[in-house]
Amino acid sequence: MSKILLVDDNPGLLAMQRGFLEHGGHVVTTATNGKEAVECAQRESFELLITDLVMPEKEGIATIIELHRKFPAMKIIAISGGGRINAKDYLDLAEKLGASKTLSKPFSGKDLLAAVASLTSVQVGGGKSAGL
Repeated sequence: MSKILLVDDNPGLLAMQRGFLEHGGHVVTTATNGKEAVECAQRESFELLITDLVMPEKEGIATIIELHRKFPAMKIIAISGGGRINAKDYLDLAEKLGASKTLSKPFSGKDLLAAVASLTSVQVGGGKSAGL
């Protein structure tokens, strides 16, 4: 079980992603923009940040820069469907600035859980570590 901070300004996508992650056994806290995400990360610790890149208040790139600097052990997955530039360019920039993995929208719940599993592990009986 991983403690995840999930950030997306689209309420429908946020709820869907949260459902996939919780079904996968993770504890999820949500935020609707980068400003809220930074406030959450200052109040409690997270193993993983999953953030959209194009959002109001504080975009994902600025959020990644700040949280990667403040919490270097926290893994980051950047997600984007594009914006003023195409999604690939946003995601490439996110990786250069600290994202451990990227996902281009749309993606499946299976893709999301696979990305999370590649960065975290779930302890199973006998002390073995297994992905989702």
